[in-house]
Amino acid sequence: MDNGELNRACKLSVVSCLLSIAKRELLRIGKDPVYFFCMLVAPTVCVVFFLSLMREGLPTDMPVAVVDMDGSSNSRNLTRQLDAFEQTKVILTTVSFEEARQAMQEGKVYGIFYVPKDFGADATAGRQPKLSFYTNGAYLIAASLLFRDMKTISVLAGASVGLQTGLAHGYTEDQIMAQLQPIVIDTHAIGNPWLNYSVYLNNTLLPGVLQLMIFLVTVLSIGSEIKNSTARKWLEMGENSLTVSLMGKILPYTVIFTIVAFLYAGALYGFSSFPLNSGWLPMLSALFLLVVASQAVGIFMIGVLPTFRLGLSFACLFGMIAFSIVGFSFPVLGMDSTLQALSNLFPLRHYFLIYVDQALNGRPFFYSWTEYVWLVGFLVLPFLIGKNLKSALLYFKYIP
Repeated sequence: MDNGELNRACKLSVVSCLLSIAKRELLRIGKDPVYFFCMLVAPTVCVVFFLSLMREGLPTDMPVAVVDMDGSSNSRNLTRQLDAFEQTKVILTTVSFEEARQAMQEGKVYGIFYVPKDFGADATAGRQPKLSFYTNGAYLIAASLLFRDMKTISVLAGASVGLQTGLAHGYTEDQIMAQLQPIVIDTHAIGNPWLNYSVYLNNTLLPGVLQLMIFLVTVLSIGSEIKNSTARKWLEMGENSLTVSLMGKILPYTVIFTIVAFLYAGALYGFSSFPLNSGWLPMLSALFLLVVASQAVGIFMIGVLPTFRLGLSFACLFGMIAFSIVGFSFPVLGMDSTLQALSNLFPLRHYFLIYVDQALNGRPFFYSWTEYVWLVGFLVLPFLIGKNLKSALLYFKYIP
């Protein structure tokens, strides 16, 4: 047998081993409902829940209370204008601040808009009355949106009074507006001009859930071999090659999670019509690399802590930290330099940067190629703990 025939025989042997291990893994998946839940049920529930929860883009008709101590036509007009905002709904108008405060403490309203006594007369006379507004900071998004609306209506009220006063003194409207608003701001929101929270959150939150599930399933599939003392049989099916054994084991999970990831892309960029300025290929490639990179990190986790309980704990902790450190909730550049460096250890961080550059901004591939390289680089991790993992698979005795 010449070298060519020998190489072909070895390749056929490796392929046969991979297929045998993959078939065995599919049988194990079918017997344990935990895999079905983590790979299909949990991702499906998350995508349906989060997309339906934020289908309007921004929360609307959030309840506020108005404390109207003036009771004039000006204050009533102010209340109607505040209620006209899409995010704000005035559900309580009262002359008692105590009643409004009680409603806020009970969670019935998220904000209080306070109109002082003699507001209309003082404004007309130029005595600078003060409009006050309070928001419940325990509800971050609701409080920030209501604060914006109440601040806007206060500024508009001041401009309206200034306009009326100027007209009464004989000035033209153009002269008055030049004083009220000497600088006109022209704002353009790039990437997400609708300020849609679903675009902002779901494009990273859902892949983050997928990454967490991949961590758990990868650690679970390998850790259960150690726990059930079936690791030796698994390695024998791979001719005692850890590389072949691992590739055969994770192959079914790679296929399933890749399909789930692509369905995520269909739900986000197809069904929900979220921005996809770079086309499908860059994001589908990023999702596939996120899947295999997360699997590599999962193998590394069980290799570092080759016990079932500790491996799963490591996966849970690492997966949950990713939601805070990748930069979509708090900018990485605002973190401590140590945390900035640590953020690169999470595959989701590099997927997030690809998403911002490609899907949102539609930048050329040149600006994102390093993030793709980072995701590919995670595939090195299993080789770093190969010796430790193989030793655990062969000799570790699980003690319940």
